[in-house]
Amino acid sequence: MTQQFAERATDLAPTGARNAELSDLVSILEDQNRRKLDVIAPASALRFREGNVHVEGMESLITEDGVTDVDGIYRPTAVADEGISDKLRIPLAYLRRMRAENVPLLDENVNAWLREAPERKFMLRAFRGENGPGMPPAEGVARALLSDSYKLMDNFDMLLAALDGVTQSGHPTRVTGCDLTDRRMYMRIESTAVAIHAPRLLRGYRSPFDGRSGDELPVISAGFVISNSEVGSGAYTITPRAVVQVCRNGLTQSKDVMRAVHLGGKQDEGVVSWSNETERKTLELIKSKTADAVRTFLSRDYVEAKVREMEDAAGKELAEPTKTIEHVTKTLSIGNEAKDKILAHFVRGGQMTAGGVMQAVTSTAQTLTDADQAAALEALAVPALTAAAAHG
Repeated sequence: MTQQFAERATDLAPTGARNAELSDLVSILEDQNRRKLDVIAPASALRFREGNVHVEGMESLITEDGVTDVDGIYRPTAVADEGISDKLRIPLAYLRRMRAENVPLLDENVNAWLREAPERKFMLRAFRGENGPGMPPAEGVARALLSDSYKLMDNFDMLLAALDGVTQSGHPTRVTGCDLTDRRMYMRIESTAVAIHAPRLLRGYRSPFDGRSGDELPVISAGFVISNSEVGSGAYTITPRAVVQVCRNGLTQSKDVMRAVHLGGKQDEGVVSWSNETERKTLELIKSKTADAVRTFLSRDYVEAKVREMEDAAGKELAEPTKTIEHVTKTLSIGNEAKDKILAHFVRGGQMTAGGVMQAVTSTAQTLTDADQAAALEALAVPALTAAAAHG
């Protein structure tokens, strides 16, 4: 499996991954947990200087491991900038322009709005900076600025709870790939026991990667993808995902997604700490939802029903494929760069039908290095099928 890792200048280990092994994802999340800092801070304790978040006047965190200073300098990610834009109602395009062209003006704008309501509280999610012994703390990373009622559902805890739910189900599965970005974590799980033949759906299709024929290997396996965001970019989700064996295309069924949202009560000012009971209940819910997902999504009946839903539309021949793809990408707001790739994959796939458009969308998603973009594009594959069949 191809693995890609992303690093930050202030970090000692990778903070992102694409198509990683489960063990690599676990290692990254363990390192992140060691450096996480979550604090409920009033606006009066936050200041922007040189485009960075300065936390000032907060009490230090005292644990059995020692004293951790909360005050410090934290460099915002693009996700954190989005949170600042949302919470302070500064238009995001304007905020991005200030960061690119006039950082002093960015500082002035953010600080002015923070001063408007100094008692207002936010949750700041950050990674602490690290430096050698005897050196001042390094600049940290501001990951997100969120509501003080945001309920933490961290990736590492969610991952372990989900895997526990899969194990408890007793269904044979394997993890086929993991992604981690500033926004979300993704883990793809596939059944090793449920695979169905879908010759109508794959008739005339060949893999754009190696030319293997769908007629010779018309097999689709059951699976799903687990995803979570620690920074306000969506709920914990379990989405069914059938896998085309000849090319490893993933056909996600977004309308059947199971969710667990990050909603909670207001939290007290200071470093965020869950009670053991609250954490236990949340993780038990995740285990239960995951076990439900295994029973539902990794069943032969479910996959066969979804294939039947797609077959009639997939067989619709396209009189003018280029115009159909133009229509589909415009309808689904897919950009020109991705549209050109989809057209190329459609031609290589050789399936001149609406099903060929669906396959081209999801095979293109496999080639994207940005995991969030890849997941978003893959989620459009089935809607692309519907749009192509209607247009063709």
